Amino acid sequence: MSISEKEISEIVEPLRRLTPAQQAWVKSAIRAFGTACQFNRAPDSDVVTDAVLASLGDRLLSHHAGSRQALSKDRFEFAFEAALNASGITAKLVKRRTNRGHDITIRGIPVSIKTEAAANIKDESIHVSKWMELGRGEWKLPLLRDLFLEHMQSYDRIFTLRRLKDAGAKTRYELVEIPKELLLEAANCELEVCSSSKQNPQPGYGYVKDADGQLKYSLYFDGGTERKLQIKHLRKDLCKVHATWIFGSTPA
Repeated sequence: MSISEKEISEIVEPLRRLTPAQQAWVKSAIRAFGTACQFNRAPDSDVVTDAVLASLGDRLLSHHAGSRQALSKDRFEFAFEAALNASGITAKLVKRRTNRGHDITIRGIPVSIKTEAAANIKDESIHVSKWMELGRGEWKLPLLRDLFLEHMQSYDRIFTLRRLKDAGAKTRYELVEIPKELLLEAANCELEVCSSSKQNPQPGYGYVKDADGQLKYSLYFDGGTERKLQIKHLRKDLCKVHATWIFGSTPA
């Protein structure tokens, strides 16, 4: 719903009282909303409605009016929650930001949120640099794989917001759902210790392949200082793209 002329005038007067720097910031934010945009959603998406698509797109435009950096995970989570609730889809973030499990509840369903914005990001495959911490317990790949499977009992759906490489002057984002059923296939993954590694403990892989022996994705058990689990080379064609946002730089 558009605002009235009276409401516009009530905005203009306080704008005059701002400092020149503050006025310049407001001007850049307004200009951002005038950039050429291409927002698209999957017609069958049950999460990204037209209203959610537009709301998240506006937040991306506003963010990039003042930053070249990708929207961070915590900012996306707050934006996602607000966009869903404003569109009539009940959503609530967990209170503890360090919660070991789901990040947000959508229509009563626990959901895990990931983000990806590496400089070497690939359009066709997904990489999650930190799925979970693996702790300081016994370092054996079957046990670590089981920790991953146990971790997934805390949520039913997984979404990742991806900042893709710019296409010329165009900024690109996409929201992808990683099927939980696909990740549960790790129960039968091929485990391999990186025996030549000098890390202590030695890292390892868990390979999940299709019937033809082609890799679907791999678990990487990183034995570095963080001792974390990564998901590598996850084929995007096995996932669902719910929405894409493409927009240009702020006009001069």
